[in-house]
Amino acid sequence: MNTSEWKDVSLQYGTDNLQIRVPPWCDILKLKEYPALKNPGERIEDALSNPIYSRRVEDIVASNKKPPSGISAAVAVSDNTRPVPYSGEMSSGILLPLLKRLKKAGIKDRNVKIIVGTGTHRKTSARWKKKALGEFITAEYEIIDHDCTSSDLCFLADIDGIEVKINRRFLKADIRIITGLVEPHFMAGASGGRKAVCPGLVNLETTNIFHGPEFMDNPGAASLILENNPCHDFSLKVAREVRVDFSVNVVLNSDMELAGVFAGDMEKAHLEAVEKLMEFSLIPVGHEYNVVLTHGGIVAINHYQAAKAACGVIHIIKREGMVILAAHNSDIEPVGKEDYKRVLKVLVEKGPGSFTEFIKSDSWQFTPDQWEVQKWDQFFKKVGSFDRLIYCTTNIEPETLHKLPGRSGYDFADGKSIQKMVQNAVFYAVDKMKQKGKQPEMAFVKEGPYAVPVLNRQKIIFE
Repeated sequence: MNTSEWKDVSLQYGTDNLQIRVPPWCDILKLKEYPALKNPGERIEDALSNPIYSRRVEDIVASNKKPPSGISAAVAVSDNTRPVPYSGEMSSGILLPLLKRLKKAGIKDRNVKIIVGTGTHRKTSARWKKKALGEFITAEYEIIDHDCTSSDLCFLADIDGIEVKINRRFLKADIRIITGLVEPHFMAGASGGRKAVCPGLVNLETTNIFHGPEFMDNPGAASLILENNPCHDFSLKVAREVRVDFSVNVVLNSDMELAGVFAGDMEKAHLEAVEKLMEFSLIPVGHEYNVVLTHGGIVAINHYQAAKAACGVIHIIKREGMVILAAHNSDIEPVGKEDYKRVLKVLVEKGPGSFTEFIKSDSWQFTPDQWEVQKWDQFFKKVGSFDRLIYCTTNIEPETLHKLPGRSGYDFADGKSIQKMVQNAVFYAVDKMKQKGKQPEMAFVKEGPYAVPVLNRQKIIFE
């Protein structure tokens, strides 16, 4: 294959970037340019001083009937699947300025609990906490990982027939604060806001409903859609019951730099963040493609999380098209938890399009993490077969990757060279499509799961 006129693109692979050659006619689909905040520290302080439809944290503390020294506060933070700029050592860190205001208002450091909203994810490591939150914060504050299966969860309410329980430390705190990153989310429309509570801090049974097969199969459960999105609606109902006092959410630009800070009311501040997100995340395209190259971004710590990148291209890949997905999968368990692995085997057995109907049947017993497999099923149903995905990673062993749905990237490289793996997969996909008699249409999604490419005729509604 003559590639002398091909062009280079930079493809993110974890914290590294791969230089991959693509055809000259490959469309580069990328986020709109959005500048990082100048003087981010000042902008964070300004957001905290002028919150959206809310009193300042200091005023919320002052209005409490207890003396400040006796007030308890809980601050929910995201886990290692979200690149939230928390660290107090960074000028763009959002957590330390918030904690300083609580302290200035009179709340003792020992009365502030930082709760990592892991949802059903693995507990976070001490190393991650120190790196993500900062050494000072990890040394001075108690940091707790949420456990969705704990017997110590508190009953919150009966919502839509579900007995919702929530993290006791959060619910019993006098002041409740949530934080997070607002980015496209392929189930709930957008992350951040109410999701810090549900699924971040709730019991497993509630998460099972939030991610149930009927919710997942609803066309409204998609990126940047909030209206008539069952996941968003249910999550919001739960979060409203909790009574969140204050929220701090951020948006990042394509370079993962702080591009916006939205503090204040849980719902109204979140909606303003989503509005800003839509300005640069939506990528309208005029047609579908035969070949799409994408990546899992920082979020793809395992195969489970990489589903977001695959589902992100559903609207722009042709049936029987080919998707090349690079995902670093550098977690200690690079595929996912045991339940996820077991359900993936069922997907392989049932085949694309049949899995979802099977798990809706009475013969199926609900299994945690099946929701992510259902999203994989939706992707494979669109492209038509497992071999239409080439999954490239060097952190899942070859014998394991070959058993997962999709075609193993190891088929295209000798040894563990991710560069060769992705490049040869591109050569193969383009050549395969050319054999059909015409030049294939190809796209590269530069920001992977952080971008939302859609056909021009599609309608996105967020309010």
